[in-house]
Amino acid sequence: MSKPNAVPSVSVTYAQNGTSTQSNELGMRPMQERAYQKRGEQYLLIKSPPASGKSRALMFIALDKLENQGLQQAIIAVPEKSIGSSFHNEPLSQFGFWGDWQVEPRWNLCDAPGGDNGGKVDAVKKFLDSDAKVLVCTHATFRFAVEKFGVEAFDDRLIAVDEFHHVSANPDNKLGDYIRQLMTRDKIHIVAMTGSYFRGDAEAVLHGVK
Repeated sequence: MSKPNAVPSVSVTYAQNGTSTQSNELGMRPMQERAYQKRGEQYLLIKSPPASGKSRALMFIALDKLENQGLQQAIIAVPEKSIGSSFHNEPLSQFGFWGDWQVEPRWNLCDAPGGDNGGKVDAVKKFLDSDAKVLVCTHATFRFAVEKFGVEAFDDRLIAVDEFHHVSANPDNKLGDYIRQLMTRDKIHIVAMTGSYFRGDAEAVLHGVK
């Protein structure tokens, strides 16, 4: 698959007549359907308001990348543990999709007690070495894992970053630095999700990667 020249973006302004919440024959809202149409892109940015269904959009895309695009695993990084519940199992096939979203309890690290480092970082390595398909963790756990195991450990995987505006182009922002390294290595796919293009501190979210 050729690398796109730019990061494709999906942005939606909702109408006020209820059509934005109607689902198609695959169980997708209009925003999710538009995002799914771009599922073959290596780097995909989904910008949509809070509670608009970005998590579900990611599920559709991730399942296709795992089933049809040759990626080994999907790792979803969220800014805090409570958001991990947004990626619990979803019976998507009940609404017309060809598969279900399933995360084994042991691989949703947001549900496990303890801090973001230590045992959870070791669990990321166990996941990478396993046949499991989906892992959910915090941004912090993902950062610690990349720091410990290197960007090459994540080759041929989908990295999905929720609340992507937490990334910063500032070199002191570790998450942003590791995302740049992963993109430079060019052996992973990224789905970035955010409700805002902007950070409160006026830092750029991410500069272009050459």
